[in-house]
This record gives sequence, structure tokens and C-alpha cells, in this order.
Amino acid sequence: MASTGSLDEKVAAVEGVAEVDTESKDQSFSSDYEISEKTDFILHSSEAVIDRIRAAGDMDDILVDDSQFFVEKIRLMSPVEAREVLLYAVSYHEHDVNFPTATMNRIKELLLGENVYGKGDILYDLDLRLEASLIKFHSPYPEVRAVVSPTDDTSIPVETFRAYTIGIFWVCVGAFINQLIYFRQPHFTLSAQVIMLLTVPCGQFAAKYLPAWKFKIWKWTVNLNPGPWSFKEQMFTTIITNVGSQSCVWGQYAPVVREDLFYGQAWATFGFNLLMNFSTQLFGLGLAGIMRRWAVYPSKALWPTILPTLQLNRTLLVPESKKNINGWTISKYKLFNILLAGSFVYFFIPDYLFTALSTFNWMTWIAPTNKNLAFVTGSKIGAGFNPIPSFDWSVINYATPQVLPFFTYANKYFGAVVGAIVMLIMYYTNYKFTSYIPPNTSNVYDRYGASYSLTKVLKNNKLDATLYHKYSPPYISAGNLMYTCVAYANYTFAFVYILATEWRTFRDAVLGFVKGLKNRKSSNYADYRDPISKMMQAYKEVPDWWFFIIFAISLIFACVAMRAYPTDTPVWTVIVVLLAAIALLVPFMVLYSSTGFFLNPNMLGTILGGYLVPGSGLACLFLRTFGYVIENQSETYVGDQKLGHYAKLPPRAVFRGQAIATILSVFITSGALEFAHTLENFCSYTQSARFYCAWSHSIYSETVLFGVIGPSRTFDHLYPTMRWSFLIGACIAIPMVLARPLLHKYFKGFHPVLFLGGFQVWGSNYNLSYYTGGFYLSFAFMYYLRTRYLAWWARYNYIIYSGVSAGVAFSGILIFLALQYHPKTLTWWGNSISGSTADGLGVATLKDVPAIGYFGGANGTWV
Repeated sequence: MASTGSLDEKVAAVEGVAEVDTESKDQSFSSDYEISEKTDFILHSSEAVIDRIRAAGDMDDILVDDSQFFVEKIRLMSPVEAREVLLYAVSYHEHDVNFPTATMNRIKELLLGENVYGKGDILYDLDLRLEASLIKFHSPYPEVRAVVSPTDDTSIPVETFRAYTIGIFWVCVGAFINQLIYFRQPHFTLSAQVIMLLTVPCGQFAAKYLPAWKFKIWKWTVNLNPGPWSFKEQMFTTIITNVGSQSCVWGQYAPVVREDLFYGQAWATFGFNLLMNFSTQLFGLGLAGIMRRWAVYPSKALWPTILPTLQLNRTLLVPESKKNINGWTISKYKLFNILLAGSFVYFFIPDYLFTALSTFNWMTWIAPTNKNLAFVTGSKIGAGFNPIPSFDWSVINYATPQVLPFFTYANKYFGAVVGAIVMLIMYYTNYKFTSYIPPNTSNVYDRYGASYSLTKVLKNNKLDATLYHKYSPPYISAGNLMYTCVAYANYTFAFVYILATEWRTFRDAVLGFVKGLKNRKSSNYADYRDPISKMMQAYKEVPDWWFFIIFAISLIFACVAMRAYPTDTPVWTVIVVLLAAIALLVPFMVLYSSTGFFLNPNMLGTILGGYLVPGSGLACLFLRTFGYVIENQSETYVGDQKLGHYAKLPPRAVFRGQAIATILSVFITSGALEFAHTLENFCSYTQSARFYCAWSHSIYSETVLFGVIGPSRTFDHLYPTMRWSFLIGACIAIPMVLARPLLHKYFKGFHPVLFLGGFQVWGSNYNLSYYTGGFYLSFAFMYYLRTRYLAWWARYNYIIYSGVSAGVAFSGILIFLALQYHPKTLTWWGNSISGSTADGLGVATLKDVPAIGYFGGANGTWV
């Protein structure tokens, strides 16, 4: 390919080309570039097109499998249409960090014409049509092309009897296990990929042995065995199990209400958990219908977190051709099985035989009693500055480094590094008495350096001012304080920044929503240029009012739970918090769908709860729950709708599957919560099987600060910095929006919302130890291999991730059931050294409580 001038000059020359009138450009273009006989011959040669696909630097090997499809599309596409498609791509993806830079540069070169390619270059027309065809009929993202087919067969069975039966069985198994294991640190899950391994043989067994009987139920014909187990049935089953087997949202809060370590409310038993589960689980499904227009239909809604599921589905059920890719000829299925077996065996080492390898705080072993070394390098209460922090996949994979785009992981990691430095500065300067507390913990402390005792300040479950002044104000760690301040700032920053930078997406979605209300027969898909959305017009859509009914039902359950039990939470406050959370839902979901970073407004519910029901920790907790559930559950349901969108499943089938699985999981997870309550020392940091309930401790500390003590005392007197965080976040968003074009030019991968999100890893006993190993992995797989060996990466990356993760999950479950549920302790140096250092003991502080017996203000001086 001939070229003149530097790449920067070529990019500058085409800058603004998308704003030029398309029609006038096309007229001159069509007259200047007639197809030569030789070019026409190339277009009719499948081999030539395949060779051209292979020659293109950022096009993956998966496309070769679909070469015949693209040959036909290229033949039918005119140069005028190709140019219009590329003009739109430049405009739509100009600041899209997921869009490959090499592809964008090549598109701009194509739009410049023969002055870049060279006069008379016969391959110019072919490249122009090829690039346009990829965007119009497939996806501009190589990670999506690697796992999604550009074609669809509407005759493939989806919503079958056997798919429902298998899916419901594994919903029951997965929901119980995942709910229970959630409380463990580090926790692992029976993920969609793992459960898929179990459902595939079940489906194939059913296809082989079930009789091919047909019978009618009302207007539906049920076929017990419609033939071979299809990949669409498998994906439908995966969506059912993914929705139904998740740990319930309320499960994160239930221990805080019931356990004696926290609020100790004995009335919060199975019946109450059932009501809360119904309300919280259904909220997300009800709102998912509205979110489709922002987070499912647009092509920018990449959803990197669901791509491994799609890849594994192809691996298990779609035949693959044998190829040599960078010297590798092993099939994906064989590689998956090897990695599964290897990680299954290996995980016994860091999880049971040699636990020091898990959170590998080896630097603190040099001087076990050195507190400063523990604070800087420690894996438990320290910052975690450790170049080799773990040999445990459940720790290294904590933030899914092989799934998130590299720019997402890098932004969060470097934000976490800067956050660690800020936290240590706060700690060593004794900001707000943090030096009397371990630097990174979610616990709440009193002025005597002990855990804060609510029983000393409560009277009838409400704060008693006299008792409070006799006892102590609450104090939190430097990590927890920094986390809270940055979380508040990031709420307002993200809201302003995302609305300003993605205004076109919001505008189009709002217009589509209004159009749908006015004309119920109009197609949601028709307003989007995404090729998959165009294909989905072949199926009946789910009406918006179906989702509204689900939302109304969930609201009724929430009101009943608040009124029927002594929750101390007025129903009107629930409505207020829900409306506030919904306002943040759209921009935060847009962020998550494109980056994989989930910014949850749970703490907003905490603050509102403190103001709306002063002095009540329980009310604060319940309102925090409803603020959290809107985002968390919507993310799950919308993500699975995108999964069905990529797999071209009928939307109504996906809706029915999600609803049935959700209702079933409500009962299963409620039972799992009851079982967890019977575990000895449940939620204590001394629990033998590591059921520490780390997130529950963090929730408890927030509700003490803002519910019991109240936001007025916390913001005005204890930690006034928190109050200004909201304003600071909104203010700095404006210059960042204005600077976005410059940042994109020199630092394309920088995303300020993600960078601030890196500060939020602190305050809940997680630190750099859970991110450094993942950063190495992310750099290797999501940057180096993805840019240098794209064909290899597209074929093997998600398989490697799924195989290792599946082995760890199966191994972890076996270890828990066989060796930890009824503890069989293996005592030796390798299992005791990590917990015997100043870091591992978890109680070391920079300053000891003064001789007078307390730190902070004098008796009775606090408000």
C-alpha cells in the first residue's frame, strides 16, 4: 500500500471529513473511482478476499470463517455506500476508546482516496468495501467479531422444554452455592462459564435419550426433543442460570441486620428475607426494559464482561476448523479441558496446602513486627505495594483482568496506586485521627481504639444523645475515609462527564422511548445502525409495559416488607431513594456497557437515609439497599439481554426465562441465607473457612456513620471533607469535558471516571495485592497479545480465562465441602506465617492510644 506523508498528516488531512456533505462527496467519488476489470475479478474471487482479510493488520482470523458471507456483501456494496458507512464510523467512533486505533487510521486513509494509496492502486476499492462491510454487517470491535456470528438462523430452537428443565435445575444449585460462597474472602463463584460446562453435557444427554414426543398446552406445541442440542438453546439456558444463580442483592445486607456482630435484629428471618429478595431482585428486571435503548441496541454498548461467555458457547457447540495460529494448532476445547484440570489441582496449594501463597505478604516476613513495613506492603491492612502479591488465581483474577479492556484496568490500577499514596499520606499525618486505626480497614472504631459498640449509644434502636456523649464518636480508617470522599465526588463527576460526552446516545434513546410510547407497533431496532439490531427485527419485541408491571410488583413487595416488620423505614422514603437512583442509572449503565466498570450509587442511599430518617441505622441500611439494587440488578438483567442480543435469541424468550429464573432464585437464596446464619462465627474475621462478610462490615460502618450518628454530625463535625466532595466532583467534570479532545489525542486510553474509580478499591480490606498481579495479566493479554497477535488472542484469550476460572471454582467448592465446612486444619509454617505478622494480625496502628486512655477531643466536646 503506497503512502505519502506521515500518519499524523494523513489523519489531520481527513479531520472533519465526517462533517462534509455526504452527497456531494459521493458524487465526485463515484465518478473518480470506476472499478477496473482486474478489481472486479478480485471482488469475485473468494480467495483474494480472504487473503486481503488476512493482510489487514487488525482483522482477526475468525473473519476467515465468514469469508463467503463478506464476499457477497462486498459484491453488493457500492463505493458510494461504502464511503457513507465509513464517514459515519469516523463521526460515531472518533472518541471511542474501544475502537481500534489502527482501524480508525485505516478508515481515514481510505476516505482520503488514492492520494494515500497511490494512483491506480487496484486494491483500493476492495479495501474500501471490505472495511465498510465489516462495520455495516458485523462489528468494528475485534473482540466482538471473535465471539459473534454476522448471520442468524431463525429456525434454530431456543425456548424448549429441555432448556427450561436443565436451566431451572442449575439455577437451584448455582443460587445456593453462590449465595453461600459470596461471604467468603476471597470469594469465587459458579460463573456463567462454569455452569455452561455442566449444562452442555446435560443438554446433549437430553438430545440423545429424550423421546421426540409432541403435545399441546393451550396454544403452544411442546416438543420434548427437537433434535441436536443447539447453541441457541445453550445460550438461553446460560442466560437463565446466569440470572438465577447469582447471589441475591439483599444477601449482602441481610447479615448486617441479623448478626449480633452488627445490628442483631432476630426478627429478620426467612419470611422477611423472602420479601426483600422479591422486591430487590425484580426491581432490576423491571428497569431493564427501559435501559435497552442505552445499553443493548447501540454498537458502542460493547459489554466486555459477557464476551467470555459467548466465546465458550462457540467453543463447546460450534464446530471449529483446524488452523495454525502463531504456531498453535491446539483446539479451543482441548485447551480448555487442560487448563480446567490443571487449575483444579493447583488451587489446592494456595487455598489449603500453602495458604501463604494466596495473599503473599512475603515482604512483611522479613521483619514480622515492623509496622511501617506492614502499612506499606501488607496484603491485609496495608497498601499492598508488592511486586509479587499472589500465586492464587482467585486473587489475581479478582478484577477480571482478561475480560476488561486494558484501558479500563490500567485506569483503575493507576488510580489505585495514586490512591494508596494519598491514603498513606493521610495516615502518616494523622488526618482525622486515622493513625490510631489500622490504615486500610472497613471497621468502625471508638476513641479507645476498640470496635465501635452500638449498644452503648442506642435506646429503642435510636441514637441517644446523652449516651453518645458519654461514649465516643465513631472513627474510620484512612482508606475508608478516602474511599468515601472519592466515591461521592465520582458520582457527580461521572453524571456530568458521561452526559456531556455521550449526549448523542442519550438523545437518540430518549427520542426512541417517546416514539415507542406514541406508537406501540414501531420497532425499537429500526432506529439503530448496529447490524445485530437490524437482524433482531425478525423477532417480536418485549413491550415496555411488561417491564413496568414487573417494576410495580417489586415496589409492592418493598412496601409490604417495610410496613410488616419493625424496619423503622417509612414507605415514602423508599420512593425518594428509588427516584434518585434511577436518575443516575442511565449514565452509569452507559459507562458500564462500554468499559466494564460499574459505578454503583449505593452510598447515595446511605446519605439520603441518614437525612430522611435521622438516628436510625436500620432505616439507613434499607434505603441503602434500594439505592444499590437499582444499579446492580439492572446491570445483571441488561447484560443478559445483551447476551441474548449477540446470540440473536428472541427477546420475549429471554424475558420469560429471566422472570422464571428470578422468581425461583428468590426462594433458593433465602434458604441459603438461613443456612449461612448457622455457621460458627459467621461474619467474624476469625471464621475458620474465611466467611468474613467483608462487604457487610463495610456496609455496617457506613450505616453507623450516616444512619446512627447521622450525616449532619458526620459532614459538619467528624469528616467535613465528605460534604464538599459532591461539589468538587461536579466542578472538575466541566474542564475535563472541555479537555477531552486534547486528552484523546495524546492519552487516548485515559478515562477520568475509571481513574477515580481506582481510588474506590480502598476501605474494605482490599488493596493493591488484589490488583497488581491482574495488571500484569491485563497488560500481557489485553494489550500486548491483543495488539501484536490478534488472531491468537481472538481464538484463545477467553478460553484461557474460562478454563482456569472453572477449575478454581470446582476446586474451591470441593475444598470447602471436604476440608473447610467441618474444619480439617493443616498446621505448619506455610499456613501460619502470613497471619502472624503485624499485617496478618490486622490490629497494628501507627500511634498507640495516649496515656489518658483515649484519642480525639476531650470528654463531651463532640457534637
